[in-house]
Amino acid sequence: MGHPYAPAELDLPGFVPLKLSQAEILVSYLGASLFVLLAVWLVSGRCGRLSKTDRLLMCWWAFTGLTHIMIEGPFVFTPDFFKKENPNFFDEVWKEYSKGDSRYVARDAATVTVEGITAVLEGPASLLAVYAIGSRKSFSHILQFAVCLGQLYGCLVYFITAYLDGFNFWVGPFYFWAYFIGANSFWIWIPMLIAIRSWKEICAAFQAEKVKTK
Repeated sequence: MGHPYAPAELDLPGFVPLKLSQAEILVSYLGASLFVLLAVWLVSGRCGRLSKTDRLLMCWWAFTGLTHIMIEGPFVFTPDFFKKENPNFFDEVWKEYSKGDSRYVARDAATVTVEGITAVLEGPASLLAVYAIGSRKSFSHILQFAVCLGQLYGCLVYFITAYLDGFNFWVGPFYFWAYFIGANSFWIWIPMLIAIRSWKEICAAFQAEKVKTK
């Protein structure tokens, strides 16, 4: 049976076509994401005197942590997701996303490795960041900085390996810009901004400690 991915000669024995439409997948994902963001925003308002920036950061870390664990995790640990006769929602997500990067459905080793590290390490660490910010833990900024570096490194590997492997993994311009570039861009500019903010806070804390010890 044929498949909708690029390159056309990609061999996917046992491939089962998508059962959900693009709209069904995107609406479900975006709806769940908005629910998480709204829920965390409301709960963070009960965590004492948190700034709006900290509350927004809690929303981001909850969203990205759940995405890493609940979306990327099933991809890593379900190598036959594209063959399942009765796929679940997460299988359908990755079959759809693979239209923008067929390395996922092809189980490219570098892609699986990056996603595995992201799901197992960065996912839980992101949720820990939610707790750290809400509880004003002293390790909050160090944790956020470390996770941001991990996310940025993962994105670099993701894009560089795509370039080195031929840069021909999407079925058309829409999927290139919307999926390959657009969907991943959030994990570039947002971690960059958070890393810069946390770096400044860490430096300020060390400077304040130096002043105290003089």
